[in-house]
Amino acid sequence: MASTSHKTTHCPICDRASDAHYRPFCSKRCADVDLARWLSGSYAIPDDEDEDGGDTSVTPESEPPVPARRS
Repeated sequence: MASTSHKTTHCPICDRASDAHYRPFCSKRCADVDLARWLSGSYAIPDDEDEDGGDTSVTPESEPPVPARRS
């Protein structure tokens, strides 16, 4: 039989040993800190390019034309 190795994982918030109940965190407090960071946008990845690799920033020159109104 193969032996299973038990690696001790560390809490990504405070670096203490993680608790199986709150895995990968060590406590409810650290899990809540992480959730608050996600909800506040702290973990957001900036997106400067669209899927085709182009720049998505809107400048006055790149705004779409406004359709003419019919009278």
